[in-house]
Amino acid sequence: MVTEEEAPLAAGAGIPGGMPGGTMLGNIGGALPQAAPPPPPPKPVNTKPVRVGGNVQQANLINQIRPVYPPLAKAARQQGVVKFEATISKEGTIQDLKTVSGPPLLIQAAMDAVKQWRYKPTLLNDEPVEVLTTIEVNFTLSQ
Repeated sequence: MVTEEEAPLAAGAGIPGGMPGGTMLGNIGGALPQAAPPPPPPKPVNTKPVRVGGNVQQANLINQIRPVYPPLAKAARQQGVVKFEATISKEGTIQDLKTVSGPPLLIQAAMDAVKQWRYKPTLLNDEPVEVLTTIEVNFTLSQ
């Protein structure tokens, strides 16, 4: 039994390098048991579309529908590039298609075609992700 005078020593209070809860004989049997390391943090869930580049695999177009050249645009000899900003879903479908620029007579035909395009899912660290990308549809009168 430890007396009141020995209590601080038994707790390691007056011993250099002593430890609360320690004994005067030290830790018989070796090192103190170590607590298990904390589990690794969960993988971050990416909810925002990512831009292609870096660790993001380039989107692969697997089904490209060609736009129908509008007769009015053809008659007006209208040609040019229609540019879109699009989100490609985890499944590879076009989700959000916004016109950036292009000849007005060609925009709707380009949009109708691009909405039907299908991509191989884009991977980020081997996981499918939504991708924000730029799509250009070129109209030339030789079509």
